[in-house]
Amino acid sequence: MSMIRDLRAAVRPHVVRRTPLLTALPDPVDGDCVVDCAVYRDGRRQSGCAGPEAAIHDVHTRGDGFVWIGLHEPTAAQLAGIAERFDLHPLAVEDAVNAHQRPKLERYDDTLFAVFKTVRYVEHEHLTATSEVVETGEIMVFLGRNFVITVRHGLHGGLGELRHRLEGNPDLLAAGPSSVLHAVADRVVDAYLDVTQSLQDDIDEVENEVFGGRGSGDAGRIYQLKRELLELKRAVTPLARPLQALAERPMRQVHPDIREYFRDVEDHLARVSEQIASFDELLTSILQANLAQVTVAQNEDMRRISAWVAIFAVPTMIAGIYGMNFDHMPELQWKYGYPTVLGVTLTVCLVIHRGFRRNGWL
Repeated sequence: MSMIRDLRAAVRPHVVRRTPLLTALPDPVDGDCVVDCAVYRDGRRQSGCAGPEAAIHDVHTRGDGFVWIGLHEPTAAQLAGIAERFDLHPLAVEDAVNAHQRPKLERYDDTLFAVFKTVRYVEHEHLTATSEVVETGEIMVFLGRNFVITVRHGLHGGLGELRHRLEGNPDLLAAGPSSVLHAVADRVVDAYLDVTQSLQDDIDEVENEVFGGRGSGDAGRIYQLKRELLELKRAVTPLARPLQALAERPMRQVHPDIREYFRDVEDHLARVSEQIASFDELLTSILQANLAQVTVAQNEDMRRISAWVAIFAVPTMIAGIYGMNFDHMPELQWKYGYPTVLGVTLTVCLVIHRGFRRNGWL
């Protein structure tokens, strides 16, 4: 217990506390967007706090523990009360409401604001040129001395399972709100790993079609995979600097022991970034090979067409000569002239055809 008290003391530095205006403020948040709300002390969920107002009142009154409020796509009006209660910066609140932000980590006085891009692999029976492979969403985290607020946008990336898992590990949750921030970051990056593995299967399928002798593949599908990979890259790459800052830079809101866990998340993110880079290079090579195969196939078709044109040029030439209808053409009056011309024409055509077959043109 002494260790837990020390961890809590480290999470709660000596700062000047603002006196909460519990009676003057309106209801902090409309319950329609509240997914879950709870107060945690010593890493354990406390009972008796049925909603955000009761949880906030409990934390401010007792002065220990922290409140975790989970929201899903709140509007500006729904978030206004809780933003005023916890003194959240207007710019961060605006980002949390509007979404469509790049992954980032910002500090506003005693509050950290983190943005994570969530991704989900969209299952499909067969990859097409219009298939949606990667679906993105967002999770914003407000982190303070005695509160953590998670704001989720999108139809995936729910944190209910994550909350239950953390509640089953009181020792980690006792480190304070920063343990929630780490758990969110770890879950998001683990989802990146799952998506890259699924993308690997799609890339292998396209590669087998291009090089496996089952056809030249579809350039549209390859290009679509590159587009979806770019969407994943936009979610992964900007997150490197925030995780590096959380892992290396001391912050009052982040417990020192939790900071060590961020290093592991940073390593996993680096692994994902390397996989994305290799996938991008591989898809570029596959696309170039596909275009080369198409060019070779077109050249082969042109050679066949040219060969047949050369063969039919012989009877065309002979027919043109004897179609001039001159009076003094000795072959016209010859008894065997017609079969002789046909035989010569057929012989020349067969010789030319054999030559083209020997050279691989036919």
